Amino acid sequence: MTHTAQTLERAPADDGDGLRLPFVTLQNVTWQTYQALLSDLGEHRSARLTYDCGTLEIKMPSKLHELLNRLLERIIVTLTEELDMEVLSFGSTTFDNEELKQGVEPDSCFYIQNASRVNPEDDSPPQDFPPDLVVEVDITSSSKSRLNIYRAMGVEEVWRYKHSQLIILQLQEGEYMECESSSVFPMLSGNVLNGFLNQGKRSSNHNSLISELRLWLNNLK
Repeated sequence: MTHTAQTLERAPADDGDGLRLPFVTLQNVTWQTYQALLSDLGEHRSARLTYDCGTLEIKMPSKLHELLNRLLERIIVTLTEELDMEVLSFGSTTFDNEELKQGVEPDSCFYIQNASRVNPEDDSPPQDFPPDLVVEVDITSSSKSRLNIYRAMGVEEVWRYKHSQLIILQLQEGEYMECESSSVFPMLSGNVLNGFLNQGKRSSNHNSLISELRLWLNNLK
């Protein structure tokens, strides 16, 4: 049985998560300073930077954050394999725009519908179209500010994990709306995703979980 995406409610304007360290926010940071930090820190780092018109956020992912992020990556790649879809995983690639004075590093991001338009040999990600799917895992910090940047970029779908639950957000008329199902994978509902994630948090073998996902998909065919 397939599910159609249904709009439920707007993404909250202010989360009030109370999430703190390891998370730092700096104000009045120039674009040049932000770019210098990116260069100085290099690519091989755990810290992730978000820049929006002078505000710089620096977060250090926790163990649980990375466990859930990697599991969601595997789930997405498995879905594309089983559904015979193209995919390019760009991980936490830096997307920045000097004109908008914005820069962001997703927890994970993917080109799926637009994978064929991407040149894998380019040094930088595409400038004329954004990733089709972004994943954000909120454990020690909120992704609220990053959602504002994804909206400006035109990212059509974001999977956001917060308060021990994953929600599917889709860009509709310039705002992110919480939806029951994914537009990228229409048969996949938030409830199904949360079931696999809750199982994955308790499991010591994610290979077994991915096997269950493949079985679930095959039963839909």
